[in-house]
Amino acid sequence: MLLIAIGSSLPVSGLDSQQIVTRALRAIERFAHIVAVSSLYESPAWPDPSDPAFVNAAAQIETDLSPEALLAALHAVEAGFGRVRSRKNGPRTLDLDLLAYNEERFDGANGGLVLPHPRIAERAFVLVPLAEIAPDWIEPNSGKTVKALLAGLETSEIRLIS
Repeated sequence: MLLIAIGSSLPVSGLDSQQIVTRALRAIERFAHIVAVSSLYESPAWPDPSDPAFVNAAAQIETDLSPEALLAALHAVEAGFGRVRSRKNGPRTLDLDLLAYNEERFDGANGGLVLPHPRIAERAFVLVPLAEIAPDWIEPNSGKTVKALLAGLETSEIRLIS
């Protein structure tokens, strides 16, 4: 199962975050088939809730691209929406995270790809939309399903928007 998380907290070119997420999904369709996509959710910025709120979603995709090529394609989509990597975990126009690529595991050696995403189990803003499309997916590092991981997290500030 190939899973991605999508988030936006800053406008770009007259588009708001909801529009950015929707258009990013269309851009992803150029190199991947979207199997399922969650609703859109609004969540406070993390780790600084005084930053603009995020619009988040999750998608399951299929592609022939390798994990590295897929990540590069996702980064190219981010760049197309004006993504600037200036501050870690800061506000951004678009954030596309490769959460899982089947059963592949990468340890990030030499600054490379880390799979599955290393902090997925701690992030309700990722797990809430993911639970909508893949509730029984087992996160390999914890051995728990998305539903089980979500049960241990606070979700009251995450709001369904569409």
